[in-house]
Amino acid sequence: MTFLNPAILFGLIAASIPIVLHFLNLRKLKRVEFSTLAFLKELQKTKIKRIKFKQWLLLLLRIAIIILLVMAFARPTVKTITVVNSSAAKTTAVIIIDNTFSMSVVTGNGSYLNHAKQIAKNLLSNFQDGDEIVLLGVGNLSNELVQPTTNNKQLAKQIDELEISSVSRTLNEAIVKAAQVLYQSNNFNKEIYLLTDLQKGRVYNSSNELSNLSSIFNNNVRLYLINLSEKEPVNLGIEEIKPNNQIFEKGKTVSFDVTVKNYSEQSVNNSVASLFVNGKRSAQQSLNLSAGESKIIPFETTLLDTGLVEIYAELEDDDILHDNKRFFSVYVPDKISVLFLTDNRDDARFVKYAIDDPTKQKVRITENSLSQVLSLNLKNYDAVIVIGSEQNSDWKNLFGYAESGGGLILVPGTQSTLSNFQKLCIALNISLPVRAVGKINSQDSPALFDKINYQDPLFADLFENNKQQQVESPEIYYYFKIVPGSNGKNIISMSDGSSFLSEYKLGAGKVFLFNSSLNLSWNNFPLKGFFAPLINRLVLYSSSKFKEQNTFYTGQNITADISNHSISQIKVEKPRGENEYVNSDSLTNQNYFTYTKTDETGIYKFFSSNKLLDYISVNHDPKESVTNKADFSEFEDYLKQISFEGKSYSLSPNDDFTKAIYQSRFGTELWKYFLIAVLLLAIAESLVARNTKKDLSSIGIKND
Repeated sequence: MTFLNPAILFGLIAASIPIVLHFLNLRKLKRVEFSTLAFLKELQKTKIKRIKFKQWLLLLLRIAIIILLVMAFARPTVKTITVVNSSAAKTTAVIIIDNTFSMSVVTGNGSYLNHAKQIAKNLLSNFQDGDEIVLLGVGNLSNELVQPTTNNKQLAKQIDELEISSVSRTLNEAIVKAAQVLYQSNNFNKEIYLLTDLQKGRVYNSSNELSNLSSIFNNNVRLYLINLSEKEPVNLGIEEIKPNNQIFEKGKTVSFDVTVKNYSEQSVNNSVASLFVNGKRSAQQSLNLSAGESKIIPFETTLLDTGLVEIYAELEDDDILHDNKRFFSVYVPDKISVLFLTDNRDDARFVKYAIDDPTKQKVRITENSLSQVLSLNLKNYDAVIVIGSEQNSDWKNLFGYAESGGGLILVPGTQSTLSNFQKLCIALNISLPVRAVGKINSQDSPALFDKINYQDPLFADLFENNKQQQVESPEIYYYFKIVPGSNGKNIISMSDGSSFLSEYKLGAGKVFLFNSSLNLSWNNFPLKGFFAPLINRLVLYSSSKFKEQNTFYTGQNITADISNHSISQIKVEKPRGENEYVNSDSLTNQNYFTYTKTDETGIYKFFSSNKLLDYISVNHDPKESVTNKADFSEFEDYLKQISFEGKSYSLSPNDDFTKAIYQSRFGTELWKYFLIAVLLLAIAESLVARNTKKDLSSIGIKND
């Protein structure tokens, strides 16, 4: 048995009072001389013995009443198993506050987070001097080991400073972190306080990530789950923003599909979704969604800016705000920088004519020889056109350029041989030409186009009303037979089933491959009206740095391409405008920089001086938008899966936490039972005292 107020036990001294009074009240017998023993015979010896017994019983009852009354005020408790005196043992406690954005729901008690913070500060009064406490925010978890503190004022300040996080993490991650803290502690009492809305699906992601923690969570560990969920919030969230274009030009129309989901258990009508381009609203749609419904909302707008264009879709306010935006970004160059690599400038003549428009000044052309490709910084160019393959045998620079996101256009030169062109294709890991077909400058039986894949992004908006019949096939006299295979796709096919123009994915970049030299000795394609639009579109498509951006969530690491940096200092501009500077000399990889502090949604930009090196869109995890709640039985199932052997308790925000915690620490309080015993003993004492008084009166003794 343990007493929660042991100081009251000093009151047991009062149990001596009935004993003192008993002996003080003993009557001294007077000696009386009798001439005969006849009077003594009249005394009832048995009644005197009974009276003495009752007097001793009264004494014991009065002592017991005082003892039990004092013990009741000392708050006795009992435990099934007691190893040490828990009231004296030190405690290590981990307070876990769920600060993921589902905790931003506002009720009559304020937001879930603010309510959790207030409860957490109230919990501090349940600890004694020397107890060690750690505060963990679920959305703020890091790999660093957190050190406990015994300073409650410092801890209260940490609680006050805790804010809603855009990072979605599971409760399991926080509990594993708590296990690390408890593992380092030598204190006997170990406690975890988990304040959360118990969001369904965020206890853990999958059973594969769960570990056996029985060696840490033994029977000395207590876990208190405080469920703060009070209402069913109304929440719409944006799950995806998907561009329908892969070529972005100033002054051109682009369209986006925005997926919106209603996570609520009720319908939402007349809500508004908007599309913003560089901070300006450019389109707006109203929408109605039934409970649990997802809907794709189409948006269309015209790009008015060049450079980095920041785009986001936004919903009007509801109970959870942090999932109402989703970001996308694209770089639209003011001028496209194109590098021609060839040792025969005449081979590039028609291609240059097609893209070099002095009136529009959209393209800046640089020419260099193939033999110098290793000495060039290809990162300075939006697209690289390689014509020929005779004067070079080392293509690793081209391979690295394409793999890191560059666009390559490969064209045989007039002097290209099948074997040399095959070496180029091998170096770039694309399909090899299998043989040469036809004769140079021979117009006998030329080959023709068979099919054009007009669904390819290359042809988007290229033709009015998709009038494919306007395309006239050129006559192709000589070409290398190329079959794209599984690693490429056919854009324009020949009548023999081979490819005139094919596309290949190489790392983050694109490679376009022609099978015939673009000059009049191999074909008459440069004389066709389709030639110039196709070449222009190829250059635009190759230079488009389209990124798969919806896969990066807050809290995940992102990797930026910094291979084109010119100074050692890399500037990271975060979505809210804060800047962070990193010395590239400290990085093990000088071409790529892994950035870990993605705690905000938006666009992260990486600069070398004022030159933009890379940009990455980071969005919220849609799993955090789910409004359904788990129950305590589901949480207990999770505890079983991690082999939790301690005691777990489910509390509501309205419970008496002090009472619940004390009872769990020291057992069930017995003071009520002690008071009942006092009452029963008092009744018994009253009955015995009355009966004793009658007995004394019957033998002529007054009991004052």
